[in-house]
Amino acid sequence: MRIFRISFHNQGKVYQLHAEQVSQGELYGFIEISGLLFNEHTSVVIDPAEEKLKDEFSGTSRILVPMHAVIRIDEVEKRGQNMIFDVGDTGNVTPFPSFGPDTRK
Repeated sequence: MRIFRISFHNQGKVYQLHAEQVSQGELYGFIEISGLLFNEHTSVVIDPAEEKLKDEFSGTSRILVPMHAVIRIDEVEKRGQNMIFDVGDTGNVTPFPSFGPDTRK
């Protein structure tokens, strides 16, 4: 089984997900991500970020991410941890182009 690690911008945060399939979407300018992989609860320890992602994408068969939001796609040997990073105003990762309300004062 092939496993992909996908990092992309979403609502001011960087999402890192693992999936079985990544392809060019049917809609022009979108990347299609399907077969999302989440940890099965085999231990007592539960990661809250993983649970948040699992809840957010529950019932989703595929995700269409705009091409300009994708940071990186890697094919990896084994599944890692799904995460959400808060970019904030001082982060060194900025999506281009960046749309949204002007927060400068």
